Amino acid sequence: MNPLSGSPARAAALALACALAALIAGCGGSDSDDTSVPDAITQVMKKPMYQGATWALRVVDLNSGDLIYDMNSNAQVYVASVRKVFSLGATLDQYGAQHQFQTPVYRMGTVDASGTLNGNLVLVASGDLSMGGRTNPDGTLAWTNFDHNEANSLGNAQITAPDPLAGYDSLAAQVAASGIRKINGEVVIDDRLFDPFEFRGEFMLRPIFVNDDVVDTIISQGSAGSATPVDYRPKSSVFTVQSTLMTGQAGTAANITVTPADPTCFGTLPCTGAIGGSIPAGYVPPIVPSFPVIRTFRITAPQNYARSVLIDALARAGVTVTAPAVEGNPVQLLPAKNAYSADTRVAQLTSQPLSEYSKWILKVSYNIGADTSLMLFGVANNGSTTLQTALAAENAKLSAAPFNVPMTQTHFIDGSGGGETTATPVAVIAMLRAMGGRPAFPAYVDSLPFLGVDGSLASTTDFETDPTLAGAKGKVYAKTGTYVTGTDNPDGTATTTLKGQALAGYIDAKSGRRLAFALVVNNVPIADVPDIINVFNDQGTIAANLWKLQ
Repeated sequence: MNPLSGSPARAAALALACALAALIAGCGGSDSDDTSVPDAITQVMKKPMYQGATWALRVVDLNSGDLIYDMNSNAQVYVASVRKVFSLGATLDQYGAQHQFQTPVYRMGTVDASGTLNGNLVLVASGDLSMGGRTNPDGTLAWTNFDHNEANSLGNAQITAPDPLAGYDSLAAQVAASGIRKINGEVVIDDRLFDPFEFRGEFMLRPIFVNDDVVDTIISQGSAGSATPVDYRPKSSVFTVQSTLMTGQAGTAANITVTPADPTCFGTLPCTGAIGGSIPAGYVPPIVPSFPVIRTFRITAPQNYARSVLIDALARAGVTVTAPAVEGNPVQLLPAKNAYSADTRVAQLTSQPLSEYSKWILKVSYNIGADTSLMLFGVANNGSTTLQTALAAENAKLSAAPFNVPMTQTHFIDGSGGGETTATPVAVIAMLRAMGGRPAFPAYVDSLPFLGVDGSLASTTDFETDPTLAGAKGKVYAKTGTYVTGTDNPDGTATTTLKGQALAGYIDAKSGRRLAFALVVNNVPIADVPDIINVFNDQGTIAANLWKLQ
């Protein structure tokens, strides 16, 4: 569901606002104030920009459950990406923080003395989000505070250093090492782990990934009057990027076009994306104020793209494939689901521990990762393969002991917090407290953004303005959420509203107590992105005050 409405220009502005808030943040109403909330906090809530807005707050001692502060905590409020504390918590609990996903490759046929496989090669997708494409030298998973999935909306992003095709190259090398030199048949991606479902109007999400289902365009700095240097990754036989982007005179407007942003040609040739427009000499990019500038194309048919990428990798490993490198994924050739024999496995990719994926998803508010995590939870919990049955399975698990979360006080439409996702602060706190008693709790806390340190909370609070709050740096671990809507008015003007800005997680308070908190503001009129940043920073200040006061 897309929360944006109104004119194209307004929609574009809102898309920028939501994406920025998702990365520097990640999305209320009720009926009464509670004067027990300290003045240092209520003074923030009473700023002029919040006139007509409604705040909700609940703070408890994590261990005892003692209620510390409470304001409108039974209100059903918009929480957006704070929803991820439920989906990732349930997934971590279901699998265990150390679980690793296995992506095997099987041969469907016999290999003769010359090394020819007379039959098909099948990669069975496991839902591994990185597929070896984010592996750091130390084995951890690479991520950046400003994720490339939001590059087009933000105006820039940071890409990770590892080779996004490393996992596919590893699988291809293993196939070659098994003795296969030629595949006289097809290469197929078995993506039947769960049913595809629409991701926010962009594409059908499946359990197979290459570079997070985007192609990165990497724009370097040029000189006035010349073609701007442009590269892209991953390189593949299935998709190419062409550029007519020029470097204009200093001081001119930047206008970078991505056409089409969501190509539908994957599996056919030619399949090309175009980068055009102009970028001025001396340009200082937004968000990440340095080159390269990143733009992306969405891989809208990941099963077709992954098939071609695997064939390309096989060629690099010295394995010839007689089937065309670019075509639709021939799923009609697959055997019955789960009917693979262990003795026909010729390669396998092992993921990082789930704790590394949870950290990536929650630190940067990776929506595709959260939705996939919900589906993986459903598959493991009770064999659910659709979005709706996975949601039902999650609801049943979290409603029951030992979680006992009042799921009737939530409304979730996916795993990531899209659209009109709501929950009461009471329900959010119940989830946070329930996770406190689970084996995966240390990994869960470590996955949340740390105030003033990393992820979406890296630059939230200006501790220099109030040095008494400086001790809160690195002591607040919380997920953020933002929900923005816009409408066109009859008089031709437009109204933009921050319907919900949320922050929820844990605080290791100055006193030594560990707190669980949920903080939401509803219905804040905004004019532009800086207004969202101001609200976001105010919530960081409130969290820092909770650290100080308790």
